[in-house]
Amino acid sequence: MSLDTPMDAEALRQALCDNDREPEGPARNARAERLFAQIEQLGDTSLVIDGLDHLMQVYNYSSEADKIFVPFARLLRMWDDRPEDFDRRQVHSLFWMFKWVSSGMVDQPHIPLASIEKWQAEMEHRYRLAGHSERAVRQGEMRIARHVGDLERAQRAYDAWQAADRDDKSDCHACELRTQGSWQAQRDDDEGALVTWRPVLDGEFTCAHEPHAVLAASLLPLLRLGRAEEARANHLRGYRLARSKESMRSAVARHVEFCALTGNEARGLEILAERPSYFTDTGEPSSLLSYLEVTALLTDRLTALGHGDMSLTGPGGRAWTVRELAVHARTEARAIAARFDARNGNTYFSEQSAERMDRTPLLDRLPLGVRSVRPVPAPRGAPAAAAGTAGTAGSGSSSGEDLAGLLAEARRLAEAQHPHATDAWAAVAEAAGREGTELPVLERAEIDEHRAMAPATPPAEAIGLFTSAAGLYESAGEPARAATALARAASCVSLDGRPAEALEAVQEPCDRALALHAEGRSTARLTGRALLCRARILNDMIGGMQVQEAVEAAVASLEEAVHALLGFAEPEQAEPGVGVVIGEALGYLGDITAFRGDAPGAAELYTRAADAYIRAGRPWFAVEPESQLAGVSRHLGDLETAERASRSALEHAAPFAGPGGRARLHLQLVETLADTGKLDEAADHALEAAHWADEAGEGAGNGAYARHRLGGFLLQLGRADEAAAVLESVLPDLTAQGHGDGMIVQTLWWLGDCCTALGEPREAAEHWLKAADIARGWPEQRDHAMLANLAGQALFRAQLNPQAELAYQRAGDLWRDLGDVHALVRTLRVRAWIAVREGQAGIGAARELMAAAATECESALAASADAGACAALRAELADTYRQTGDLIASSCDGEPGDDDTDGSARAAYEEAVALVLRAVTVFEEAGEQFTDLRTGAQLMASWLHASLGDAAAAVAFAREVLATYEGSGDGPADETAESRCAEARAVLTEVAGG
Repeated sequence: MSLDTPMDAEALRQALCDNDREPEGPARNARAERLFAQIEQLGDTSLVIDGLDHLMQVYNYSSEADKIFVPFARLLRMWDDRPEDFDRRQVHSLFWMFKWVSSGMVDQPHIPLASIEKWQAEMEHRYRLAGHSERAVRQGEMRIARHVGDLERAQRAYDAWQAADRDDKSDCHACELRTQGSWQAQRDDDEGALVTWRPVLDGEFTCAHEPHAVLAASLLPLLRLGRAEEARANHLRGYRLARSKESMRSAVARHVEFCALTGNEARGLEILAERPSYFTDTGEPSSLLSYLEVTALLTDRLTALGHGDMSLTGPGGRAWTVRELAVHARTEARAIAARFDARNGNTYFSEQSAERMDRTPLLDRLPLGVRSVRPVPAPRGAPAAAAGTAGTAGSGSSSGEDLAGLLAEARRLAEAQHPHATDAWAAVAEAAGREGTELPVLERAEIDEHRAMAPATPPAEAIGLFTSAAGLYESAGEPARAATALARAASCVSLDGRPAEALEAVQEPCDRALALHAEGRSTARLTGRALLCRARILNDMIGGMQVQEAVEAAVASLEEAVHALLGFAEPEQAEPGVGVVIGEALGYLGDITAFRGDAPGAAELYTRAADAYIRAGRPWFAVEPESQLAGVSRHLGDLETAERASRSALEHAAPFAGPGGRARLHLQLVETLADTGKLDEAADHALEAAHWADEAGEGAGNGAYARHRLGGFLLQLGRADEAAAVLESVLPDLTAQGHGDGMIVQTLWWLGDCCTALGEPREAAEHWLKAADIARGWPEQRDHAMLANLAGQALFRAQLNPQAELAYQRAGDLWRDLGDVHALVRTLRVRAWIAVREGQAGIGAARELMAAAATECESALAASADAGACAALRAELADTYRQTGDLIASSCDGEPGDDDTDGSARAAYEEAVALVLRAVTVFEEAGEQFTDLRTGAQLMASWLHASLGDAAAAVAFAREVLATYEGSGDGPADETAESRCAEARAVLTEVAGG
């Protein structure tokens, strides 16, 4: 009904109730105001009281909290003039709101402190006259004292609050515990605060805004105590709860602050962007101040990291640079704090505000598992490698000694084939250029060679650099190094997409390297490196071939080259560095063996390759064969080896690998840990994989997959609230082209499971229906049917009856096509129960659906010759009879007795008991495995007989149940048996009592 349509008192009361269930915000407030305008026209005093109370409630839980005072003042005048107009509920609500209004005035700097104290005293006086405990009064006094910075008075009020008795005007347990814990945290007792908050965090005490607020309040205490993982979990749980509630701006501010202090600045920006109105809603200046403070903290942090020019949505919904918003937020925060200080007569607010805006990060990095679509902030420090080199190069010194030191370090790293040798040579070049030093030809050759080897150097550029290095090496009298450089140049020709040309080009430097070695003018390591280039080119050629015969010929050529290389290198393996040549060669043999289908042989070769690298003192090269060993071993079912190899690869790569490589190695370990059931650790590595994928700019690729897996693990571990936050962040990145329909459906399926565990059936149904619409196009329809069924269950729980009926009808049609009679029958029975809900089709339609379910069972029984299948179908038929009887009895008006003047209730109960007795008989025919279902039907028959006044039959059925479970003398064997026996005794007691 439109709010502009005149309504009577009953309709207006219902409209108030309906509006109370709407989301917080200006829209709900506007509806409340329009409803109250109609209420005033009716002149119904009781309804006016309810309307004013509703206005206070919606204003209090919104960004317009400053509007609460007008309806409260009017309501209080009405109470003072005619208290008899208020019923008990209305009186309770008036005094309940009194405590929020009086101490809540501190959040409005335009209200003088003297007026606030006056209203607080008025509350105390009225509570005393009404006989209420002073507990709420002292809590309000504490709030005022904390606000103005009078911590001694606040402590006295806190003690008096705790000493006073609880009554029906006290805040709920959850809200009281939140306030108690926040006071402890303010008094530097973080541990005590978390102990106090534990019942709220664990779900023992909840309310409309808890644990939302406590989760937010716990973030900094947890970080200060070093309990970062708990803080991460509470952020995921808490922000998901708070983000939809407009009145929780202060809680959202704590989440932004958490992001700013844990290296999650990009996530903080995403939160700010979700609600631009939070910058301009002025109805509660205290929470606006909090939001501006953390905005200044976050944007200052981003500016310091070099992101001051990044654009984001800010106040007014317009684009701001980070730097502009930092200045604006700090300026506005100072202005609001100054207004509070002027009202309070001190500088407490400004001091506290400045301290918050200037906080320094508590952690450099805390992976959250959720992705921000904005760019990740720039790295916070120099790479861990080549620390000495980087430090010397960046010192600004021009002494020759420093350049000599850089050269020595670069040569040391190059000799060790260290991953950071290229960085060290870059530092040499930079220092020489800065000092204007002309380096000798050998050093110039080494610089060019290492520039070519840098991962970021394109192949075309690398060819020129290797060629230049070769010429310089020749000039320096280093022909062996020149030959190796030319071989590497040829390898880059292959990477540039010209493998045939590369194979021709590599032959001459390889022949020359071998000749120089034979003359004693080249080391085995240098010669081996040149020969490796030929193997690399042959390996590259295989990847571009389409014809199987050509592939096999190329593999044979590669195998021949590798064996020749090993024949040369293995006798020389005592020479430092030759082990690297052997390791790479064995890796190629492993690939060839895997290509030919010999997985155990490949695993052995990958193991040897990794061992060769490690024995050579170059463990960073072992990452590749260890990773391949992990994959092959997992394929073979050797999970122990797979896990060991994955861990080793990650350990060897960690100091050197880029973010993308680390993400992939963590993901590899994730799969093995998941196979072995180590879900906790698998979740940890999935979290790390997601973080590193984001750092590598692969958030929508490997990052999405890592989050998908992480969400699934968290759900399996019973952490549905965290799982929901992670999986929700995955969905925007998933595409059918990039990830496949299966991954999208699984993510939505898990999200539905999360929402179900969190008591959000409507949301669960939305996710399952989206997944069902995708699965609709799959050849195999069982997943489609299951998803439709799950959606029906969720919609049924959410009381969305028409939608539930449609979902179950869809599922039933699919189950029929799939030949699953049991699932089909169950959908028909649930649809029958939906039909008898208020406003639905009614008992006639419900009877037809139950009859259809019975017919399906009977038809399947007639067509089946399998004894086990027939037993299960008989049990399904029996349960259909039982549920039909239950439905008929529960749907009639009243019970048999004096009020049943037309006998309709007796007739319904008699029909019901006949159906239930039929169910008992068919359960008996189905067999002993259905004993619990049979005794359930017998107990229903017992209660129905008792209601019909047939005490003897009721007692007989109850005793049969007891005999079933207690006849052996051992007593009930399980929980179901105990429950059945307890209910049977309850029937006997009921009948004995008349």
